[in-house]
Amino acid sequence: MSISDTTDLHASFEVHRSDSPRPDAERESLLATPKFGTVFTDHMARVSWTQGLGWHDRRVEKYGPLQLDPATAVLHYAQEIFEGMKAYRHDDGSVWTFRPWANAERLQRSARRLALPELSTEDFLASVTALVRTDVDWVPSGDETSLYLRPFMYASEAFLGVRPSMQAEYLVIASPVGSYFAGGVQPVSIWVSEDYARAAAGGTGAAKCGGNYAASLLPQQEAYARGCEQVCFLDAATGTLIEELGGMNVFVVGADGSVSTPRLTGSILEGVTRSSILELLREDGREVTERDIPLTELLDGVRDGSVAEVFACGTAAVVTPIGRLAGTDFDVTVADGSAGPVMQSIRTRLTDIQYGRAADPHGWMHRLV
Repeated sequence: MSISDTTDLHASFEVHRSDSPRPDAERESLLATPKFGTVFTDHMARVSWTQGLGWHDRRVEKYGPLQLDPATAVLHYAQEIFEGMKAYRHDDGSVWTFRPWANAERLQRSARRLALPELSTEDFLASVTALVRTDVDWVPSGDETSLYLRPFMYASEAFLGVRPSMQAEYLVIASPVGSYFAGGVQPVSIWVSEDYARAAAGGTGAAKCGGNYAASLLPQQEAYARGCEQVCFLDAATGTLIEELGGMNVFVVGADGSVSTPRLTGSILEGVTRSSILELLREDGREVTERDIPLTELLDGVRDGSVAEVFACGTAAVVTPIGRLAGTDFDVTVADGSAGPVMQSIRTRLTDIQYGRAADPHGWMHRLV
C-alpha cells in the first residue's frame, strides 16, 4: 500500500486534539531517556464496534482512562487481544513502521480465536497512521529508540452471560521507548520452566491475547528468583520440547552454521520478527529448519559445542542473545556466554532496515509520515 493510499485512509479518522498536551520542554525531556512502556503520548486512536452496525466512530482522541461498567465482559471472561509494533524515525525526519500488514493479519487471526470482530487491514493501517501523524513529535530520534505502538481490542458489552460480546472497542496507544532490557543488547539468562506451560494444543497460544501472558507471570517470577531475566516454556503435551519465551521466539545456531527454531504447532505465537529473521537467514544461504527441538538435545549441544548460539526475538527486544540456560537440574553457559556472530549480524541487518540505514529490498517498511 502506497503512502497516498494511507493518506486517504488516515482521513477516515476524525481528530479531536487534546486540550492539555504535554509542554514541549517536558516532552523533550521524556524523549531524551525513554523507558519501555512507562510514558504515553497525548492521544489514542479508537474505533467502536456494535453487532449489526459493525465498525464505526473512527477517531483520534485525548489519551486518558477508560470508563468501564463493572459488568464489562472483558473483566470477567478476558475476551481481548493486542498487537505490538514500532514507528522509527529516519535521518531525514520521516517516520516508518515495519510490516504493519502482518500485524493486522495476526490481529485478525487473534480476533477469530477469541470470538471478537475482525478489523480490516485498511482500518488497522489507518488507525496507526492517524495516531502517529497526530503525535509525530513523540517519535524519538535517539539511537535504539522508537515509538512503541500498542493496538488492542476488548469486549466492551456490560453483560455477564458466557457468550461472545456484542460490543467491542479497538484502540491504539503509543509510548516512546528505548531498549527493552535495561542493560541494552546483553546476553540474558533463561530459566526453563518444567512446572508450568504457556499454552496447549487447541488453546490460545497462537493468538496474541492477554491470558497467555498472564499465564507466564508466575513462572517469570520464578525466573527472577533464580537470577534469570526470562522464562522459557516447554510443550504442554510432553514437557520435553522447547517452545518460546514469555514474549519471544527462540532460535538455535549450530556450530556448522545451521539454524533451527521451534515449528509453529498452534501453541506458539507466529512472530513478525521471527518470520523476518527466517527470510534473512535463508537469503544468507544457511540451512534453516523449523522443527521440534527437544530440551535434552539443546542442552547436550550446548555442552558438547555443537550448539554455538541461542537467541530470542520479538518486536519489543528485537533480537537478544541468550547466554545461559538454567533449570531445576541443569545450569549451562552457551558457548562463552557472549553474543554470537549470527545473532549480531541478523540484528544489525534487521535494525538497519528498520531505521533506514540500509536498503529495504523486501518492501517491509511502510511510511507513516
